[in-house]
Parts: sequence; structure tokens; C-alpha cells
Amino acid sequence: MFKPVLAATLVAVGALGLTACDVKKTQEGNVTVPKYEVEKKQAGDVTLPKYDVTTPDVKVGSAEKTITVPKVTTEEKKVEVPTVDVTTPAEKEKGKK
Repeated sequence: MFKPVLAATLVAVGALGLTACDVKKTQEGNVTVPKYEVEKKQAGDVTLPKYDVTTPDVKVGSAEKTITVPKVTTEEKKVEVPTVDVTTPAEKEKGKK
């Protein structure tokens, strides 16, 4: 039970961290696309091969068997879990004023 809770907490904190970012553009970008000239040298012709395929017959069913399986028990235990405190850029600005 501890691992799924920890995983869900980390995912939630990661998502919160990504949405709490404050992004400002500091410089304009520029892309120069290369120019190409293409010339057709000959016409193409494609003939695909043909196949006759005979597939096997597959039958799926179930059978009752007796097997030995481990017995799992759980217990409550107090453990220390990590905590994360996120301060957004807007909250930082409020704290400076």
C-alpha cells in the first residue's frame, strides 16, 4: 500500500511543479530552412509479390488445477514519508513585496 501512495504523491507533485512554472520569453528565435531542388530521373514501377497463407487453428480454453500459492497479509505501521513544499513564482513575488 505504501508504494502506490508514494508513486501517486510523486506524480501529483511533479504535475503541480510543471503547472506552477512562470515562463517569460527573453529572446526572439530564428530558423532558416534550407531550399532543395528535386529532379525526377525515371518513372517507378512496383509489383508486390502475392502469397497464399494458411494459418494454424488455435483453441483457447481453461482447465481447473490445484496449485500452491503464497498467503499475503497486511499490517498497519507508522512510517515517515517524504513531503514536498512548492512555492510558485507568483508566491515568491508576493513574499518580496
